[in-house]
Amino acid sequence: MTETAPTADTPSLTDPVPAAATDNSAGATVEFRGLRRSFGTNTALDGLDLTVRPGELLALLGPSGCGKTTALRMVAGFESPDSGAVLVDGSDITGIPAHRRDAGMVFQSYSLFPHLNARDNVAFGLKMRRVGSAERRKRADELLELVGLPQYGDRYPHQLSGGQQQRIALARALALRPRVLLLDEPLSALDAKVRLTLREEIRRLQQELGITTLFVTHDQEEALSMADRVAVMHAGRLEQCAAPAELYARPTTAFVAEFVGTMNRIPGRVGEDPGTVEVLGQRLPVDGERTAAQQDVEVLVRPENVLLSAQGSSGAIITGSTFLGAVTRLGVQLPDGRSIKVDLSTHDAAELPAGSGVTVSLPERPVLVDARPAD
Repeated sequence: MTETAPTADTPSLTDPVPAAATDNSAGATVEFRGLRRSFGTNTALDGLDLTVRPGELLALLGPSGCGKTTALRMVAGFESPDSGAVLVDGSDITGIPAHRRDAGMVFQSYSLFPHLNARDNVAFGLKMRRVGSAERRKRADELLELVGLPQYGDRYPHQLSGGQQQRIALARALALRPRVLLLDEPLSALDAKVRLTLREEIRRLQQELGITTLFVTHDQEEALSMADRVAVMHAGRLEQCAAPAELYARPTTAFVAEFVGTMNRIPGRVGEDPGTVEVLGQRLPVDGERTAAQQDVEVLVRPENVLLSAQGSSGAIITGSTFLGAVTRLGVQLPDGRSIKVDLSTHDAAELPAGSGVTVSLPERPVLVDARPAD
């Protein structure tokens, strides 16, 4: 089914939030303390320590198998750790059954009941808690308005687009006014246009409600655009947790540097002082993790931080270009044959056609290094 963005008959989630829908309790603090979980010989979580602040949206980002979904399911109560604990507002909820936890979860696959209309899907949790029918309908209608679908209450899941189904799933998760909202890759099944619209609207709604939210994704653009902080995970461990701008500009490990955004690897060598590295004929300070002195390394530099000059070519050559709007990405072959990417304004890039000889340099500031793999 092809999804469509909201139209005149599908209100936007960025419309004013009904007052009756915003009476959630203050966002909770969620803590992961030394969580470990293995499935046979596979270690899903290897001592995860992480705190989610009240009212923030924290994205768990990482490749498949890094442990992010396992961590989310432990908050929901669908998985139990081998050791460690999950705390909400200082209370250990590790042994509490899922149905008794104050958390709402939205799944990648929507998981709506096909035999119930949208209103009854939203009200399902309220019915399980024996809320009266009149109150259930009132609350469900408030939430349908909240997610921009007030006129869709009588429709069944098969009569809704994927984007509309995901909105209903979100409304259902919010129906019990949870203190923690869990989103397990909720946008990955949608097409690009709807995904972009819905992620902006989910973020606006989360901020309006002030609900503590954990968002699992493998999509770095999603994480960086939506989250207050992003926790990058790898092989069951937390690599770095920081605000999106800090994570992008100051990654603390080589894994984070390459997983978040585009990164070049340029050959360099650490000198006698392990705090400096020689690269492209320059000596620059080392940032973050250091290697041993007198060691060959690779310097990690983002495309926008590489400097090009058409004056005094050092043997590097422009090999091609990709137009990206205001920015053009140039392919550059270094004298040793290695290729790197360089982002310039489209105006400046026009002065450097393919085949042009250039000099490549780096800004005079600290750089991240990684030990060069053995040949």
